[in-house]
Amino acid sequence: MARPLRPLALLAAVVLAAAACSDPNDLPRATIANALTTDTLWTLSTGPLTKPSAYSVENGGAVRTWEVGSSFEFAYDVTAGGASVLLPLRTLGLGSTTSLLPGLLRSTATFDAMKKAPLNGYVTKDTVAVAVGDRFFLRTGINSCSLYGVPLYAKLEVLAIDTAARTMAVQVVANKNCGYRFLTVDTTSS
Repeated sequence: MARPLRPLALLAAVVLAAAACSDPNDLPRATIANALTTDTLWTLSTGPLTKPSAYSVENGGAVRTWEVGSSFEFAYDVTAGGASVLLPLRTLGLGSTTSLLPGLLRSTATFDAMKKAPLNGYVTKDTVAVAVGDRFFLRTGINSCSLYGVPLYAKLEVLAIDTAARTMAVQVVANKNCGYRFLTVDTTSS
């Protein structure tokens, strides 16, 4: 009698394996279209308090670091030597010490060629030097999608740095569908 169960068990194993391969994250269908935005950030250390010096994928743009409840992935600043830098959240002593940290991952690809964010390799605890034309993938912490335990992803390009005004202009495409990594404009796919 044990023999007839073997093919059934094998079939069940194949079906389960196929289902597991279809969507490893079991994410809900993407519903928010990706959009291209531009923003200006002022320096964290010397910029006006009324101006934003950080970027938040979750909030969809530049934010002020001191506002209650503001979450962000990095802040912009200029060193004493005049170098422009991005400061991931953890370099500011903020963010969780136990969960996934927000981070930046430098890319050598053109902005348009940055179609899908990588899962790993993000700088989370070091200052990142930045210049006009530099491009990065961004990853949020888990806080924005805590129900699913996955981050949001975006791509960023530095358009201009004004050393006199101490500002940096960027363009960003963010995928605000939790866990989805495709970064082309108007995409609601994974």
